[in-house]
Amino acid sequence: MAQHRWVLWIMGVLPVLAIVSLVGAWLWTEHVSDAFAASGCSVVHTTPGCVDTVDEYLGRQPWLRETLDWSRLLMMALPAFVGIFVAGPVIARELESGTYKLAWTQSVTPARWLAAKLAVPTVVTLASVSVLSAANGWARTRVGTEGDLLWHEREVYGSIGTAPVGYALCMLALGALAGLLLRRTLTAMVVTLIGYGALVAAFNSVRNSLWPTLTDTFERGSHYRFPDGAINVGTGWLTDSGQRLPHSTCLEWAPDFKQCLTEKDIALRYFDYHPASHFWPLQLVETGILLALAALAVALAFRVLRRHHG
Repeated sequence: MAQHRWVLWIMGVLPVLAIVSLVGAWLWTEHVSDAFAASGCSVVHTTPGCVDTVDEYLGRQPWLRETLDWSRLLMMALPAFVGIFVAGPVIARELESGTYKLAWTQSVTPARWLAAKLAVPTVVTLASVSVLSAANGWARTRVGTEGDLLWHEREVYGSIGTAPVGYALCMLALGALAGLLLRRTLTAMVVTLIGYGALVAAFNSVRNSLWPTLTDTFERGSHYRFPDGAINVGTGWLTDSGQRLPHSTCLEWAPDFKQCLTEKDIALRYFDYHPASHFWPLQLVETGILLALAALAVALAFRVLRRHHG
């Protein structure tokens, strides 16, 4: 593993740099806010001599949010980086070049060789992704949710909680499997990257069904307010018999709208949604599925190794 040490260092150092940047941006933002409060100036009613102070204050306020945005991008890229690293340099390159034979002639079994190849990246990945996920969650509480992305948007959902750890470990396992199956460095890396995109797309499409939604019903024209921070999963009409009809059944702007409601025996409108409190149930279910996929991929990797090399 010594020849891959520099990649492992990158995997460990990048999250640390992101965390230091987040903390530094927060401390500097707090310092600027305190200095502005002590200046006696106001953003709303700018007095003579305060223009430069106000400009500096407004210019520094977005720093923490911008740093958090970059940290979120790093978090979303880390699982792909982990998978590509394991698929190519760690597994496929050794099989492609034949250097694995040296280790196997030194009383190291193929299974032990693979376990050793996965052990260090797993520890580094688990530690770095977990800490960065916690740091992103902490920074979001300092930024405030007003004006920030909602909890269910990919940039937020994929950068905090337990899901990032699940994605990283799953890609590590899938990368190992791809490297063993393909045995070509570049091919294994490309396939792993494509696999990450497919995995993310699949979960984005099914995530709302991973946990039961809540449903609100209300009469048309009532002053119903959609819950703050919730994600709308589906909406439509309810008939007197309780049958659900799609919203397109009767369109409010259509000239025969009222007649349509009467003919269809529509009594109420409904909304299916996930409130903000469903963040953790959705995260834990998704993480569980990802870890199960990771375990399956690892089991298949060892089986492929035994089949080809005994």
